[in-house]
Amino acid sequence: MSGIVYLIGAGPGDPGLITVKGLEAIKKADVIVYDRLASPQLLKYAQEDAERIYVGKLPDRHTLQQEEINDLLVEKAKEGKIVTRLKGGDPYIFGRGGEEAERCVEEGIPFEVVPGITSAIAVPAYAGIPVTHRDFNSSFSIITGHERPEKTESSIRWDRLATATETLIFLMGVSNLPFIVEQLTQHGRAADTPVALVRWGTRVEQQALVGTLADIVQKVEENRFRSPAIIIVGEVVKLREKLSWFEKKPLFGKRILVTRARSQSSVLSEKIQELGGEALEFPVIRITPPKEQEKFDEALQQLPKYDWVVFTSANGVKHFFKRLNELKVDIRQMSKARIAAIGPKTAEVLMDKGLLVEVLPEEYKAEALVESLRPFVKPGEEILLPRADLARKILAVELEQIGCHVTDVDAYDTRIETGDATEVVDLLEKGAIQVVTFTSSSTVRNFVEAIRTVREDVQALLSHSQIVCIGPITAQTAKELGLQIDAVAETYTIDGLVDAIQQLPAK
Repeated sequence: MSGIVYLIGAGPGDPGLITVKGLEAIKKADVIVYDRLASPQLLKYAQEDAERIYVGKLPDRHTLQQEEINDLLVEKAKEGKIVTRLKGGDPYIFGRGGEEAERCVEEGIPFEVVPGITSAIAVPAYAGIPVTHRDFNSSFSIITGHERPEKTESSIRWDRLATATETLIFLMGVSNLPFIVEQLTQHGRAADTPVALVRWGTRVEQQALVGTLADIVQKVEENRFRSPAIIIVGEVVKLREKLSWFEKKPLFGKRILVTRARSQSSVLSEKIQELGGEALEFPVIRITPPKEQEKFDEALQQLPKYDWVVFTSANGVKHFFKRLNELKVDIRQMSKARIAAIGPKTAEVLMDKGLLVEVLPEEYKAEALVESLRPFVKPGEEILLPRADLARKILAVELEQIGCHVTDVDAYDTRIETGDATEVVDLLEKGAIQVVTFTSSSTVRNFVEAIRTVREDVQALLSHSQIVCIGPITAQTAKELGLQIDAVAETYTIDGLVDAIQQLPAK
């Protein structure tokens, strides 16, 4: 039985520019074949057991020849698999998607094309250059800047192209820039025509270089401007200074490592990306049901006896209610219990469940909660404390010293999730990760352990990055492990963490 091939345009780099249909094809794929211009962040949406095959091409080498890629798509589809071919930009705009589609037809393989946002329009937009503007132009052309290397003559009719449209956009043309400039000026384009080159457009590394046909080649050489970049020729380039928006975002230029559990990372990642940064997710903890499940279940079966239920995290709330549902325990059985919590996020999750928090300390840590509870709790009262298995014991200890009877149970366990740290280590070595975030002591310990599977000297590896912690307890753990902390959030929340990142001094 034959499978199917999806030819997906992944957009120019920003993972948020994938289409809804393209994302659906990634999620259901058995095999994902991808290249270097497709954001690797899109792979996180794939099924856990999906086969991932990198066929990316670099200017000086080819991982796989195009014919080999065609063969690969056919081979996997003939195995009855759903094959998603993830290509940068749009598959039919200089993406050789037509050749892959032809091969599918020849082999009787069903296929679908999911168009993508081409770099020809997206990259100029992110650089503040509209490809059309009624004050400057009414047409534009998209031209390959990198014809087949074996050609002895160019197939581009430069005599017609040079002045055919007001705006010209060349893809993959940096290495051929002197030839492109020469042909345009020889065939009627004015030497003072504005030109912009935009490298790694829509990504955290985006760089732009502006000049004219007369001086752009010299500027590229002086600035050592390299591919991949697109070239925009035309008066619309003049709008860049006025309309630049992406590079003005507060976190532009920062790749930020998110070490939270995969189930929790999306909120932080979304906030980073809204502010122009790139969130690189490297989850080092995995949240699982508690190993001591029977102890937790026993506590939940005795809900009517508790005078207080104290929650220390949003995860604790979620797992508390999840297990109540599984055990079919009616929440009304804890009708006499009063509620206390640490942190506004925990209180918010409780509010969503219809429970009001009576005690919420201003400082989001166990010591502050104890002090806030002192005027309310009485010796002999029964307190349920559903928490993480690795949580500090100070809360239970202090409440017992007051004379309370504390049932301290694990509502969930945190397990190390090392994954493959090779890519992260490689980026850290290149100085390509500007900020590393930690949201708990567990994330710090597990991160260090994960990195040491690849490289032992973690401190040296992080020397080019800034480290931001969500609170003082997390920061203390990091210091004990020899890490240099650059900032601690003033409020121990995700919003506070993001604020701390924005206030980091330049490094």
